[in-house]
Amino acid sequence: MNMKFPARRRPARRAAVAAGLALAVGLGVSTQMSAQASVRAPAAASTAAPQSVSGTFGQAVTRVADFYGAYIDAKGDGTDPDVTLAAALRRHYLTPDFAERLAAWEEKNATDGILRAQNIPARWSVTDNGTVGNGHEVIITLTYGSGETTQKTRLFVLLERYDHIADIATTSAR
Repeated sequence: MNMKFPARRRPARRAAVAAGLALAVGLGVSTQMSAQASVRAPAAASTAAPQSVSGTFGQAVTRVADFYGAYIDAKGDGTDPDVTLAAALRRHYLTPDFAERLAAWEEKNATDGILRAQNIPARWSVTDNGTVGNGHEVIITLTYGSGETTQKTRLFVLLERYDHIADIATTSAR
């Protein structure tokens, strides 16, 4: 999240993310695209090349990108994170079994299990890693910090055959 946005725009962005989640649940529309489309770029950034995000309904990479984009937006709202939206995203995208295991891991490690960190990444990328058994593995690379002080975390997200996240690990299941 860019902290240069005035605080008065936060409710609008949060509403846009929530609306995007509702569309994703009901219609399979990319929440990441909805969230990005609702936030105006600062005037100085308008001279930069247009940014594009695309996805395909039912594709594992798109599903993980949608989840992480919306989750990071909900958690990264500065001093006013949207914990209700973050919890709703977890309920929608995670298997119940994994949600229980993740809660235990988070309690033991005192950190966010989705991000495997206590802070919010500045950037992220999502890459297909192919099928694993009856599921599909997607790699998410989270970049924390900026400039010369960045740190990257690579996570392996396993989706079950019904497109719910069944595990997030630091090593591949392959």
